[in-house]
Amino acid sequence: MPSQDARNLLQTAVPTAAVGVIVAVVSGVVAGGKGAIGAVVGTLVVIAFMGLGLVVLQKTAKSLPQLFQAMGMMLYVAQLLLLLVFMGLFKDTTLFNPRAFAAALVVATIVWMAAQARAHMKAKILYVEPDSESDSSKKDKPEKSGSST
Repeated sequence: MPSQDARNLLQTAVPTAAVGVIVAVVSGVVAGGKGAIGAVVGTLVVIAFMGLGLVVLQKTAKSLPQLFQAMGMMLYVAQLLLLLVFMGLFKDTTLFNPRAFAAALVVATIVWMAAQARAHMKAKILYVEPDSESDSSKKDKPEKSGSST
């Protein structure tokens, strides 16, 4: 993973994990140990789903830029469906508190999206390809402009 991609992932995962810890502590105080476990599981699910999605989207952008927008839409739909499957599998669990899980899921997702938007705005992304070495010899020669009469 190139350094810019790793930096974006780090700038989104760290704030999400930090907020997950806060939600886990609050859930632990409000709902006990099962609340804390639910908040931790919810935060880990968000970091795993969103992190994997970000990596896949970055690889798609580099290899198939024409499919980037469609891949992004498909990826978010797939993430929602996977989340629905995950929640369906654990709807009757006694391992963790489902309300704490849901609260952590919502809060961590919001923080992830805000951190991702901030990381993208702060990134120094070139919007024009720099000239290659072979084109530098053309720079030395002045280009014609206007009529030559």
